[in-house]
Amino acid sequence: MTDPVEIEEARREIVRVGTSLFARGYVHASAGNISAQVGDSHLITPTDAALGFLDPDRLALVDARGEQVAGDRASKTLTLHRRIYAADPTARFVVHTHSTHLVGLTLAGVWSQDDVLPPITPYYVMKVGHVPLVPYHRPGDPRVADLVTARIAERAASGTPIRAVLLDRLGPVVWGPDAASALAVLEELEETARLWLLTDRRPAPLTEPELAELRSVFGARW
Repeated sequence: MTDPVEIEEARREIVRVGTSLFARGYVHASAGNISAQVGDSHLITPTDAALGFLDPDRLALVDARGEQVAGDRASKTLTLHRRIYAADPTARFVVHTHSTHLVGLTLAGVWSQDDVLPPITPYYVMKVGHVPLVPYHRPGDPRVADLVTARIAERAASGTPIRAVLLDRLGPVVWGPDAASALAVLEELEETARLWLLTDRRPAPLTEPELAELRSVFGARW
């Protein structure tokens, strides 16, 4: 069962996050989507919705079977969001943006397929961790969900769970136990991409002893 009060709180949180992302330039026009898991249901932004101008009553409500029961037509990425929640039991909030520097990174060339950026700052290592690249597929292609959940499973099995992936030419998908956690990942990821792209002489990654210290002191996932 899903508590109606929790649903209303989640509606307000999604609207707040969308407004914040739009105001700070992380999203534009109708690009991107946001969802929240509430009990055994999900709330997700409607398809082609402008995240800076969301109406809480028009958010799509989807039941445990994946059937929409209220709101405007759900985002075309609904399958991806639901699969992330199923693959990572800690996930309660998912955000996908077309953030400029992260999309630009996929166009300029990522560091590697397994790590789109090197560990160049301690906060990137601590707050973000490994971020794999997902090959390009059209927006809403259900095959993306298979690729993302496979990456989640691979990293979980290796002891370094991920909080994000980067979709080639489309941007990041991040998740966390709440909105604040997901946004912290998104913001650190976008800012690190910006640093990387603005640096003419590519900075060296942190050394293994430096990474080991971050793992030991802060529990970094690297």
